[in-house]
Amino acid sequence: MKELHYLFGKPISQADLRTYNSDFIVKEILPFTPTGEGEHHMLHVRKNGMNTVYVAEILAKFAKVHPKEVTFAGQKDKNAITEQWFGVRIPGKETPEWTELNNEKLTILSSSRHSKKLRIGALIGNRFVLTLRNITDIADVETRLQQIAKLGVPNYFGEQRFGHDGKNLIWGRQMLSGGRNVKDRHKRSMYLSAVRSNVFNQVVSFRLAHHHTDTLAGDCVMLAGSKSYFTAETWDEVLNSRLAEKDIQLSAPLWGKGIPLAQAEALAVELAPLTDLSTDLQGLEDAGLSQERRPLLLEPQGIKWQFEANILTLEFVLPAGSYATSMLRELADYQDIQESQRKEMVADQQAQSNEEC
Repeated sequence: MKELHYLFGKPISQADLRTYNSDFIVKEILPFTPTGEGEHHMLHVRKNGMNTVYVAEILAKFAKVHPKEVTFAGQKDKNAITEQWFGVRIPGKETPEWTELNNEKLTILSSSRHSKKLRIGALIGNRFVLTLRNITDIADVETRLQQIAKLGVPNYFGEQRFGHDGKNLIWGRQMLSGGRNVKDRHKRSMYLSAVRSNVFNQVVSFRLAHHHTDTLAGDCVMLAGSKSYFTAETWDEVLNSRLAEKDIQLSAPLWGKGIPLAQAEALAVELAPLTDLSTDLQGLEDAGLSQERRPLLLEPQGIKWQFEANILTLEFVLPAGSYATSMLRELADYQDIQESQRKEMVADQQAQSNEEC
């Protein structure tokens, strides 16, 4: 994958991320309160060093239900401390003693019945508390924090979307070209998302590199806080004012079949970086996806920070579907310590395997 454009230039400072799980804390924000009645058990869970799917398996086994009866709103990082919600469908009146599951890595914070199934994406957003260590240029990071608080960052899909070493994107392209047969619905969806996300990232990177955050004739703009959109054939005083007041947002395409939603100059800019991705675009259309939009910029809310020596503690809220790492990449050239350790372990295992052969 090509290196994506930095809105404020490539960071000067280096830093360490995820030296400890507690350096990456995420708390989900639900848009509703459990009703207290129904066959779905809503569990508020804190996990430390465990991935979401594994926790779901633990809950299913404990409740003696099929794994498909356990749902969650979103997957969260393994190498982190996260507070998230799970839904467990248990027909009848039986209520398991959920707190029996509590241990040093897993804590049931609360449980309540609910009338509806918890579905993927059923979140307002996520609250983050992140710690960067061994910062080499505090002044540069401070300046960038102030810029981000004012303007935001490119709303890129983070590296998590593309899998370790970008394998989801590689396998997604193989699947769309007919070179890989994928029957599992979850994996198929994951690979499609990787291909589509890469298209979005390339458009955003190209536009910001050539036009920064300037408006263009034919822009498809989104109403803030919603998925509604309209095309701005020309930019007048009213639209410019709405953009400045953040009532509307610039956007970029989530590719699919149908007529592109941007027009004129904006459409030409969006298509320019996609000339080498025609196979990906056709594959997404053939897969049945439709043209959609996603905000061009990601604007963290409630952002606040504190430095202590060469350590930064950073708090903010992001809407569901956005990535904290897309914000961090604008702050510093950071090294994910736990990901580096994983790569070293894989390399050691591969070397050992080669020696045995």
